[in-house]
Amino acid sequence: MSMKNSLLLLAFIAIASAQDQYANTATLANPNPTGSFAPQHSPAFPKINTKIASSLRVTAVPTGAVPTGALPRAAPNLAGYPVAWATPPTDSAEVQAVINTIDWSLVPKAAVHGGNSQTGPSMSGYPSSDPYCDWSYNLCNVPKVKYLPPDIYYCPSPDTWGLTYDDGPLNPQSSGDPYAEPNLYNFLAAHNQKATLFYIGSNVLGYPQAAQRAFQDGHILCVHTWSHPPMTTLTNDKVVAELYWTLKVIKETTGVTPRCWRPPYGDVDDRVRSIAWQMGMRTILWDWDSNDWNIKGPDGGSLSSSTVDGYFSKWIADAKKTNHGHIVLEHELSDTTVNVAEKWLPQIQKAFKVVPATECFNISQPYWESQYRYP
Repeated sequence: MSMKNSLLLLAFIAIASAQDQYANTATLANPNPTGSFAPQHSPAFPKINTKIASSLRVTAVPTGAVPTGALPRAAPNLAGYPVAWATPPTDSAEVQAVINTIDWSLVPKAAVHGGNSQTGPSMSGYPSSDPYCDWSYNLCNVPKVKYLPPDIYYCPSPDTWGLTYDDGPLNPQSSGDPYAEPNLYNFLAAHNQKATLFYIGSNVLGYPQAAQRAFQDGHILCVHTWSHPPMTTLTNDKVVAELYWTLKVIKETTGVTPRCWRPPYGDVDDRVRSIAWQMGMRTILWDWDSNDWNIKGPDGGSLSSSTVDGYFSKWIADAKKTNHGHIVLEHELSDTTVNVAEKWLPQIQKAFKVVPATECFNISQPYWESQYRYP
């Protein structure tokens, strides 16, 4: 596992430990509420090389045979991006332009939490009344302000499994790495399965060919920030930068602008939600966590493989026992998480209707480009 993945694992452990006491406190919210929400718009993306995405020749929802096999060795030339795996600077003209489009009167004045990716957000001094719907505090998923919609975190229809994978695209960790993409994507193609993929911008920058393949395969691409920080520990401007550069690298690589995002570790409050919403994205979380990232290995982890297998076994056994479906948190983070995904998907498909998380809510246009209308 690379140093980058090791740091992610440590951060997952720190934040998950802080959240264990809240594991059973979530309540269902109406996923399609009526109401008047704050205006949304997609940021403008100057200095994009449009030839990169146009070379894919994908101008509508991909249909027909799904591409498989090896990815092209030559990567598109993506220039002008921040350093990978570091919080992007906020003083660039592009980020400042987005900052100036946001209605800051609609961004709640929640304090920036202390903490970082190694410790998780600090709740020290946060009011017990949870005035800003802080997910890391008590799994809150219905904003306290009425101009933001509830988070998407479960599937309304029973027997439905919202399939999601975080932290991709999985870059090669060494020459000939058999677990890097397109391993998982080829597996999904072989099983005629689409998923919602929450992409880290730095990973797209490092392996744009994989993002292009996923898009060509018909998976739904969403934002998972540039460097995977707990978002409530960032200032407003840094939140904008994390989201903007991830949106841009996906746009330049594939030609589409996501309307969905997932905060790393689920760490979000109404301040961060409002910024993401005004940048064109709705928050998608989960109600079942596979904890695949926490399997014991050379770089850490505290769970045995059998423990994680037990989660999947129980979910399959209980498939008919709940009155709604579920959005499940899985990862394309390492060889371990890819093995878990490939081991369990065939059995999940037998017990559930497995769909991308966005499809749970009949979201037919997950991108700002209107020509991409999904079933």
